[in-house]
Amino acid sequence: MATRVRRTPDEARRQILEAAAKLLSTGGPGAVQVRAVAAEVGVSDAAVNHHFGTREQLLSALLRFGGAKLKSELRAALDAWDDDQAADPAGLVRALLALYADGFAELALALRQLGWRDTGSGLLDEAVRRLHSQAVTACAATGRTPPSRGAIRLTLAALHQAVATEPLFGDEFRRSVGLDASARDHLVEWWIETLRMTMAGSDPSTESRQTGHGVP
Repeated sequence: MATRVRRTPDEARRQILEAAAKLLSTGGPGAVQVRAVAAEVGVSDAAVNHHFGTREQLLSALLRFGGAKLKSELRAALDAWDDDQAADPAGLVRALLALYADGFAELALALRQLGWRDTGSGLLDEAVRRLHSQAVTACAATGRTPPSRGAIRLTLAALHQAVATEPLFGDEFRRSVGLDASARDHLVEWWIETLRMTMAGSDPSTESRQTGHGVP
């Protein structure tokens, strides 16, 4: 007789969500069925339903699970920055891309079509705070005017929107301007450079000339 594996409720939920994430990555939202998840974990369908209720509730929990995973990866990327060096946002951009490429873009769209709405906020709040802090420090050393927190927030929001829709519509958007699939990597680098430029701030002498208050 097979030995029954005892799991705490938290362990069971985590294993179920990890299995669902694996199915999502390989087969999209349609692959995340209660029976398939249960088979992946080695539990009954009833056990999955016990922890999550309906399949739609499982999918909603999976989306939140993905958000929590992304926050953890972003925090690791932020913590990897050396305090003595200017922050490089490339790791943040690639962490966002990796999450949505694993099926979470399709999952978010599928849930939205079912009427689900995300009422939470702040997924990238920590990233905004750390990016702004690093920008202020770097600009103080170079004599440039640092960007406002609002400027970084807007840039990161636009970037997030772009990478979230990349798996869904990226090829179509590129074709609309005559670009092929090979331009994807160039577009990613463009976003990274755009965020770097925002963080670099502005030259005070250029600002003075633009506002008419500088000395000719």
